[in-house]
Amino acid sequence: METTASKHDYGYSNSNAGHHHAYLLPVLLPMLRTHTERSDAKKLRVLDLGCGNGSLSNAIAQNGYEVVGIEESDSGFKFACQSYLDCQFIQASIYDLPYSQLADAFDIVISSEVIEHLFYPRELLKNAKKCLKPNGSLILTTPYHGYFKNLSLAATNKMDNHFTALRDGGHIKFFSVKTLTSLLILEGYTDINFSFAGRLPYLWKSMLCSCTPTKE
Repeated sequence: METTASKHDYGYSNSNAGHHHAYLLPVLLPMLRTHTERSDAKKLRVLDLGCGNGSLSNAIAQNGYEVVGIEESDSGFKFACQSYLDCQFIQASIYDLPYSQLADAFDIVISSEVIEHLFYPRELLKNAKKCLKPNGSLILTTPYHGYFKNLSLAATNKMDNHFTALRDGGHIKFFSVKTLTSLLILEGYTDINFSFAGRLPYLWKSMLCSCTPTKE
């Protein structure tokens, strides 16, 4: 699938960790360890879909995982390859993955703060499923949206800034627990569990969701 937006490189200027790592990693790493404890493998293979500049892939690799990162942008791919030699990086679109290298090859697929940027988010879920081994798991992170958070944004006159249409490459999908759950069920995922990160309860910055494909 080709989209006009996929041709743009909105640009990474360095390989530094994103600000969101500070609140995501303390929740994400325990989720990964839960999957590790269930597996007999000595070193789990993780696919990071939409890995950006590779900094999150590297943080995961430093915790004992074999990590492959997928990034479409030229700048992100360049910084990832130059800076994080403990990971493998492949330049490709989430919509058009090189399945000859990735199919049925990973214990865990992660996509962090990516799905909210996609015109076709269900394609991420379909393509992640193709990359997972039997009994593998998908972990998604995306900004949290719920009633009280949206009410707070409206009450403090921050709606325009939060949902701005003026930022190139910004968010175009805004998920709640309900809508992300519905999308996952429609695409054949089960065992759906949520955790939350950043800020106060029900005003969370992000939600993290772990799920598994339905056995066919």
